[in-house]
Amino acid sequence: MYFLGIDFGTSGARSCVIGADGAILAADQRDFGTLAEHERADIWREALWDLIAALPSAMRAQLSGIALDGTSGTVLACDEALTPRHPPLLYNDDRAVDEARLIATLAPPGHPAAAVTSGLAKVLWLKKYLGFTGARLYLNQADWLSGLLTEEAGFADYHNALKMGLDLDTLQWPAWVNQLADTHYLPAPVAPGAELATVSRTRARYLGVNPGCRVRAGTTDSIAAFLAAGVTHSGDAVTSLGSTLVLKLLSDTRVESTEHGVYSHWFGTRWLAGGASNAGGAVLQQFFDDRQLAALSETIDPTVASPLNYIPLPRNGERFPVNDPTLAPRLTPRPADDAAFLHGLLESIGRIEAQGYGLLAELGASQLKRVETAGGGAHNPAWTRIRQRLLGVPVSRAAHTEAAYGSALLARDGARRFE
Repeated sequence: MYFLGIDFGTSGARSCVIGADGAILAADQRDFGTLAEHERADIWREALWDLIAALPSAMRAQLSGIALDGTSGTVLACDEALTPRHPPLLYNDDRAVDEARLIATLAPPGHPAAAVTSGLAKVLWLKKYLGFTGARLYLNQADWLSGLLTEEAGFADYHNALKMGLDLDTLQWPAWVNQLADTHYLPAPVAPGAELATVSRTRARYLGVNPGCRVRAGTTDSIAAFLAAGVTHSGDAVTSLGSTLVLKLLSDTRVESTEHGVYSHWFGTRWLAGGASNAGGAVLQQFFDDRQLAALSETIDPTVASPLNYIPLPRNGERFPVNDPTLAPRLTPRPADDAAFLHGLLESIGRIEAQGYGLLAELGASQLKRVETAGGGAHNPAWTRIRQRLLGVPVSRAAHTEAAYGSALLARDGARRFE
């Protein structure tokens, strides 16, 4: 028995196959490169087929479960055959300003659906742009990809559904969402890990996959990374240092603040509180490649604070811990010494992380006790020590740092993963 998880991030897709004991048996990836807007959905679909087809035939024939994760708040408008009717609006797309204002008049205070980058804001913008008959379904990225496997569209896990307006008390679409968007056009909310269907007969033949393989409802990429890290105690947190900076804290208390980009996800009997900043690895890669980052980091003294104070954003706009779509990057002054410049960037991103966890505590979340690190930045020891100095709690690299591993665990365990 084998279990497949696939992570769809901003720059590529990664797969991970585990056995019943959780050991990794295969891993692969596909980079998206620079995508034109109209190519995105096609490239995601091709990556899905390629990653499955690249598995050894014997492994494909014994796949028992598949779960996918995708970027939170990335929305596609589709017809019933899952054909996109408009290029997908990505997680950080902030064009739906008027729609977000309208949502804020009806949504409960602090609901993440009222953010300008929310899934619901994008749904309303697409409905207005496409017209009443322009699309029949509005799906999150993970919903759409899972639907391609089963050929049965129309389900969203609670995690991806949150930014579309999910009511966390009832775990259903509330009346105010129906008033705004008509929930007949939205996917039905289900628990992450819930069995959706088996891989369709057509897809199973095409991909050489076990026809009894179960497709389970997935999650967001950052929650998949949290699952991969394997933390279980309230106060434990996972920081994902990928293209963006994402904080997730396991909390006994649910906290929300649209003003600060803070929200909580369903996590069984507890809550996963956090937020996502636009700062992160994407800013570092504007100036350094992987080889330069590794070499320069070795020359940095992480025990000494950098005097440089940047706003390390790739472009205008921030989501958390300051929710300001107009906030501009500040990446000057740049010292002549590249190592000093990198030190300033790493320190500035670390300050955002510390500010984020401090804000969660102010809002009433469980007190931070330790941080596991996922994503590419987890491999940088100097950055880990800088962050530990700023956070004042133990910081370490997670045993498993890839979101695809978390999705593979979800494919194996289903909703039991949240008990």
